Amino acid sequence: MKVYNFSAGPAMLPEEVMLKAQEEFCDYHGTRCGIMELSHRGPEFMEVLATAKQNICDLMKLGDDYAVCFIQGGASMQFCMIPMNFMPAGGVADYADSGTWSANAIKEARRFGTVNIVGSSKETNYDRIPLVRHWKPSENAAYLHITSNNTIAGTQYHTFPPVKEGVPMIADMSSDFMSRVIDINEFGMVYGGAQKNLGPSGVALVIIRKDLAARANSDLPTMLRYSTYIEKDSMFNTPPTFAIYMLKLITDWMKAKGGLAVIEEINNTKSEALYELLDRSDFYRSPVSPGSRSKMNVVFRLPSEELEATFVKEATQNGMTGLKGHRSVGGIRASIYNAMPIAGVEALIDFMIQFEKANG
Repeated sequence: MKVYNFSAGPAMLPEEVMLKAQEEFCDYHGTRCGIMELSHRGPEFMEVLATAKQNICDLMKLGDDYAVCFIQGGASMQFCMIPMNFMPAGGVADYADSGTWSANAIKEARRFGTVNIVGSSKETNYDRIPLVRHWKPSENAAYLHITSNNTIAGTQYHTFPPVKEGVPMIADMSSDFMSRVIDINEFGMVYGGAQKNLGPSGVALVIIRKDLAARANSDLPTMLRYSTYIEKDSMFNTPPTFAIYMLKLITDWMKAKGGLAVIEEINNTKSEALYELLDRSDFYRSPVSPGSRSKMNVVFRLPSEELEATFVKEATQNGMTGLKGHRSVGGIRASIYNAMPIAGVEALIDFMIQFEKANG
């Protein structure tokens, strides 16, 4: 039986990539060693690193003014690295509060300075992206921080907010990185853990404008400065070589697919099919405001928690795993990242229709 993994992360990886990694696992390019056994400064891994970076530049159309960095510690490390680097003494930074992970970023930033919450949807249980027209930015913000996709709440920015000249926008894109075409020039920095769309856990991808990195606080420990990762090509210490290798394979796969425009079209098809079913059903209910619905994490509720537990159990028995909603909110969550094929979404829809007939 084919198993489709709808987990929010670590998430499903492309089957072609898994098979390629399996083929090379014990003998990478005739070395008779796996890539994770080889020196990070040897020619084999240096080629992997260079190709991974070039793939990212090609896919996201990065100019020379941006740097690609691989940093350990996941997105959660970035929650503190960002204010440590960019919050001046006595300064203020703007944050939009759209869910659990943005709240965590706010909590960390408050350790280093004043946080101005420009907008929040907390009062409506994070069921939408805060309306930008109601935002209240500070006069002298060091930066604006947003979370582009909210994995737990199932919400997503479909357009990005305008920012004042001189205020870099920084986005946590952990759960929708490279799922669609974006204009990188709107951002001073984007970052995210790899374990949703880009590979296994263990590495965070940071794309940062070089002039922003250059203005960072200079008295930080070496490992906590973005300039270190730029100057040392993410090789100041031993990088997570296997995670970067897997990211390289996945970005190879993305390019072979046709790039981000093609991937975005496929993702639109998958999410539209699920939301179409939710909208025509009286049995399933989406708690998310239609204009803010995520194309990566489709959350929904059933008439009772007992039915939700039965739904998860029977779906698992039918080869669809990872559908239980986050423990903080309950319900059902179908994470349909880049690696989830249309066939997996179709299988889920067929199961949902049959489950409603049997239990509605």
